[in-house]
Amino acid sequence: MYTRQNQKDLTSAQKKRFTAAVLELKRDGTYDAFVRTHDKFFVPDRDRKLRVGHMSPSFFPWHRRYLLEFEKQLRAVDPGVSIPYWDWTTDTSPVSSLWADDFLGGTGRTADRQVMTGPFAYDKGNWTVTVGITESRFLTRNLGRPQNPIALPTPAELQWAVDDPVYDVAPWDSTATGGGFRNKLEGWAAPRSERWRNHNKVHQWIGGHMTGGTAPNDPAFWLHHAFVDLIWDRWQRKHPRSGYLPAVPPSLGDPQRGRVIALDEPMPPWDVTPRELLGHDGLYRYA
Repeated sequence: MYTRQNQKDLTSAQKKRFTAAVLELKRDGTYDAFVRTHDKFFVPDRDRKLRVGHMSPSFFPWHRRYLLEFEKQLRAVDPGVSIPYWDWTTDTSPVSSLWADDFLGGTGRTADRQVMTGPFAYDKGNWTVTVGITESRFLTRNLGRPQNPIALPTPAELQWAVDDPVYDVAPWDSTATGGGFRNKLEGWAAPRSERWRNHNKVHQWIGGHMTGGTAPNDPAFWLHHAFVDLIWDRWQRKHPRSGYLPAVPPSLGDPQRGRVIALDEPMPPWDVTPRELLGHDGLYRYA
């Protein structure tokens, strides 16, 4: 079993090992295959097909498996590496250590949002974006969106989601207004005065490549989603009697039948069920 650490506690050597392993996966083509997978399973509500990665109950177990697959590849490069997590309720500055030259690099320049610092800067020659043709070939960010400022989620906004004892509610999508931890944490169920909360708001705060289906083009994606995974853990501990919903597929005639994953249905592309991913004992722990 290995440990996923808070990124702020990493030593400079650990940061270097993590970024070196990520760069190696990019070099051999493995990284871009992960970006394509995420893009393929980024299916919005309005599409009348299966939604497995987003806007659906399987948001948490699908991303847990996705991170595990990526981590397995990282650890094949360097067995001492794991995905760190970024607590975006406390580490909220665009100039925090997360965005330093020795780790993820900083925000994009004003003219074209191109990231100019750190190991993933296009000019270093190791990070050409190949997935997501509408975007540029260089990594883009716009931390905090200075021209139209947005703040990272607050501890209170996160707690608002974690306090909900119900995992998810019908119609099991981004429009679910009757509560539900999943939709509140994923961030669609924001109060009317806000467009996004929590997970979604973090993607918007980073900006650039992080705002679409090819978000994993930015390595910050993995640290963001490791924290989302940790939050799922916290919710399970707080509500031990509350399980994954829907426990069974929606009934015949329900418009969501065949479009959302129930507890014991397989999630593509891995053919594992949410039940199999309700915990991670024996695999990793959070420090």
